[in-house]
Amino acid sequence: MVIDTNILNNIHRPTYVLEESLLRRNLSLISKVAQEADVEIILAFKAYALWKTFPIFREYIGATTASSLHEARLAFEEFGVPAHTYSPAYTDYEIDEIAQYSSHITFNSLSQYARYAAALREKGWGGAFGLRINPEYSEVETLLYNPCAPGTRFGVTADVLEAHKDYVDFNLLTGFHCHCHCESGSDVFERTLQHIEERFSSWFPKIRWINFGGGHLMTRDDYDVPRMIHLLKDFKERYPWLHVILEPGSAFAWQTGPLVAQVVDIVEDKGIRTAILNVSFTCHMPDCLEMPYHPTVRGAKLVDEPSTFNYRLGGCSCLSGDWMGTWQFDHPLQVGENIIFEDMLHYTTVKTTMFNGVSHPDIALLRTDGTLVTLRHYTYEDYRDRMD
Repeated sequence: MVIDTNILNNIHRPTYVLEESLLRRNLSLISKVAQEADVEIILAFKAYALWKTFPIFREYIGATTASSLHEARLAFEEFGVPAHTYSPAYTDYEIDEIAQYSSHITFNSLSQYARYAAALREKGWGGAFGLRINPEYSEVETLLYNPCAPGTRFGVTADVLEAHKDYVDFNLLTGFHCHCHCESGSDVFERTLQHIEERFSSWFPKIRWINFGGGHLMTRDDYDVPRMIHLLKDFKERYPWLHVILEPGSAFAWQTGPLVAQVVDIVEDKGIRTAILNVSFTCHMPDCLEMPYHPTVRGAKLVDEPSTFNYRLGGCSCLSGDWMGTWQFDHPLQVGENIIFEDMLHYTTVKTTMFNGVSHPDIALLRTDGTLVTLRHYTYEDYRDRMD
């Protein structure tokens, strides 16, 4: 169920609201999949990094994945364990510190592996080295999110790996990482797995673990969880020595809470009414414009034809395209009225910007006892200090 509108109506400034009971629901399901399939499922910070909720996560999972020095440090210092770290490119000035905060370091290319793996081992780093592989297959239709599209900068293909097997020292390599999903179902994973095995299974006897990445949206209502468990168990029967890891991001925070905004003005031009809000699509809901997709607005529906209570929803930045629409409400909107954007915790909170210096929404947690706690209130100093 979603948070009661009466609770949200008492919020009078832009706020992301995370509902603890819904977060625990997702965590329980993910933990169940991990236990029944005998795999490890870890949290990807690129989709969710609200570190003040990590104590809740620690009741269900034991590790996280990072894509940068700062994410790795967040894992180490706030989650309490070293990160499974992958980056498209490591740098000389960060790699040693990244290693300090990581249990796994996965390289995107053979050149990065050759540049850093042996050097880190010589310095005494004792973690696991991995290599990202590209199965040259993905069903992600939006090119912006397809990591296996022709010309991709992600991962090593099987033919490149084969061509270098006699020239690269793979003795330090212990695992593979493969990411080619985006909010996908278990049926997509089944088809993708065929391509991974066809291209790379000859290498499996040489490694100890495989990470199937993120994009497994197992907390979505129509996701076939038993099928996913069956696929993972079958894979482990074929390769019992491989420790299997998954690192979904969206699945953890899927449908766990809205972004609450307010109408601050209503303008009209050429017969088009726009309700201007105190939030921004480009700043606070960037995937709506990047993907693009239309969010769900509580109490409203998307329409193509004009009607009595139709409104575009406009953001508060000066970007001309900072709007979405058109929505039909069952009443005339009023200045000060709340507009509730459903399912706005995953990716939004980590991708927001302070473009234009627009006020950033608060982040709040609705506890299981009904108490609403503000986790973070952003101030002028947060904006100013980014440029310090």
